[in-house]
Amino acid sequence: MGPTAGGNRPRKTTKIALCVVLAAMVVLAVISYSPLRTLSSLRKADDYPLYVMSYHGGYLSEPFLNLAIPEDIPHQVNALAKSDACTCFAALNPEGEKIFGRNFDWYRHPSLLLFTDPPNAYASVSMVDIHYLGYGMEDPSLVGRTRLLLAPYLPFDGMNEAGLVVGMMAVPYARASDDFEKPTMGSLRAIRLLLDHAASVDEALSLLEEYNIVFHGPPLHYLISDSSGESAVVEFVDGKTNVVRNDREWQVATNFIISAALPDGANAPCSRYNRAYEALEQARASVSEEQATAILESGAQPHTIWSAVYDISGGDVQLVVGGNYERVHTFELQKGETPTR
Repeated sequence: MGPTAGGNRPRKTTKIALCVVLAAMVVLAVISYSPLRTLSSLRKADDYPLYVMSYHGGYLSEPFLNLAIPEDIPHQVNALAKSDACTCFAALNPEGEKIFGRNFDWYRHPSLLLFTDPPNAYASVSMVDIHYLGYGMEDPSLVGRTRLLLAPYLPFDGMNEAGLVVGMMAVPYARASDDFEKPTMGSLRAIRLLLDHAASVDEALSLLEEYNIVFHGPPLHYLISDSSGESAVVEFVDGKTNVVRNDREWQVATNFIISAALPDGANAPCSRYNRAYEALEQARASVSEEQATAILESGAQPHTIWSAVYDISGGDVQLVVGGNYERVHTFELQKGETPTR
């Protein structure tokens, strides 16, 4: 007598269960592959410390984003925001290199140079203060690296493959529009939006107009520049977006509201602004990466975490961390790191 239909049922059930388990394992492997590649790419480039990481695949989705910015950031940084904090300049020589320089002046925190290349967006390189992801000065363990998957949403400055560069600086006050018909976006996440989807200053301005910008930390303004030689300071005053475009081949911004009273040359209420402006004016915006680094060094302070020079024309970035201008780290957007000099 042959086996009954009922006798085959346990085998069928077992096969189905195995198929389900295997399918789940495949799905899990596919889902986890990019995050694991991302986290395993982390390495230390400088003992200050400076880390470098390449982000593979798309970013974490909306449900995770509330974890990105701790609630105590405003209390930590508002005091420093009232003092000297950050310098940005664009040197946009039409006959030579186009350069964006940036000093990030803040508390001493660990920093991350992040390479991203998300689907349907521009590849970019950006700097992240990973203290705001909960990291201290000690090296993160392999297990402890998980929060770095949120790093794309916390860029402080960066450049994309189209030649758009964005840097932010603290200012005494800022209030963007509060239009209930627009979605709301944090001021750092807005930088990610621009790096991912804007190729020019005009495109960046159009994107910013689609959102209400909120400030989880100190109020900010932005300096944005592009490969065509355009740049603009973007400020948020009394619910309006004020845009100050470059009227020369260079533009400088530090920590005061420019749109309220545009300085006449190097006659601003900030010595760092004046030093950078004078250097760019004397050079007629024709500066090399080395000269740009020297301009940043002249405006550096004891709390300058990093000095970044973005070569818009060549697609590379030179970094100094902790004020050690004898050691310049050079990276290429398309290739990663090149030898340090």
